Amino acid sequence: MKQDERFFKYVRGFLTVYMPKQKCFSEQTVKSYRDSINLLRRFLAEEKHVPFTKITFALLDRNLICEFLDWLQSVRKCGASSMNQRLTALKSLFKYAAMEDASLMMAYMELEKIPVQKTQHPNVKYMSEKALSMILAQPSKNTKQDIRDRFFMIFMYDTAARVQELLDLTLKDLHLDDSTPCAYLTGKGRKTRVVPLLEKTVEHLHLYMEHFHPNAARKNSDLLFYTVIKGNIGKMSVDNVASFLKRHGAAARLICQEVPERVHPHLFRHTRAMHLYQMGVPLSYIKDFLGHTCINTTDIYARADVTMLKNALEKVSKSIGAQDEHPIWQDNEELILKLCGLK
Repeated sequence: MKQDERFFKYVRGFLTVYMPKQKCFSEQTVKSYRDSINLLRRFLAEEKHVPFTKITFALLDRNLICEFLDWLQSVRKCGASSMNQRLTALKSLFKYAAMEDASLMMAYMELEKIPVQKTQHPNVKYMSEKALSMILAQPSKNTKQDIRDRFFMIFMYDTAARVQELLDLTLKDLHLDDSTPCAYLTGKGRKTRVVPLLEKTVEHLHLYMEHFHPNAARKNSDLLFYTVIKGNIGKMSVDNVASFLKRHGAAARLICQEVPERVHPHLFRHTRAMHLYQMGVPLSYIKDFLGHTCINTTDIYARADVTMLKNALEKVSKSIGAQDEHPIWQDNEELILKLCGLK
């Protein structure tokens, strides 16, 4: 095989066979990796005037990939996490190519030397209970669309689900007749977790089902949420959800300034997690509830709640006698961790 043909062969094998069939990655993960390769293709076309048909592994050396990362930062205004994501995708592609063709191992090893950028953990943004209530109250009319919007927001908050997890739900994923009504959510890595449903949420669910899934036409394989365009039923898009959340969020903010300027699907997930943490639910339970694979990911909620830390410190300080006494948490690492919500 000619040298300049290997890139196309391995890109195709990587995206159509290796990732979806051998590694069983989700559609969203495959799409993310495909987008990274397309961005590299766009960089080569715009900045290096290299058409797609001329791309080779020999061209894609360490220096060029570093230039690509600089382009992402300066032209595309990508942050460190986005750049790291694109770099990870390219490293995975090169690793796959090296496994298929040993002569490409050096190219992969050179790419592996490119370090990832340090990222700062952003503060978790979430809604107060007042702000949440105000947003949920916006679809106030009992129109079919308002019933859908209200239930979607309630269900998204109650389950703390990722928006795509809700859009992928089918009726068979709902187990309402169990002793504890629950929903089976399939998240990242196609891992399934069980989330219990509150009684009030089930009531809203039944109302939604009456309008969108009448008994006569109900099938277990039907999507829970869907759209109808020109008579054709299809999966509701993330953009559709983002659109009505933005509309209801803007309306709620006119009444309550506590409502964030930007209301988006993941905000409901963060809000639910923070409310659970503030109620005293252990982080280990919240980790399983959110479907995190590592407790370190869930620790962001402990770091975020400054109010809980302040209240805890004030509570402890009031129990101290004279002012000249040493704080009881001094040199007590276990207590400090607990006060910070890290234990």
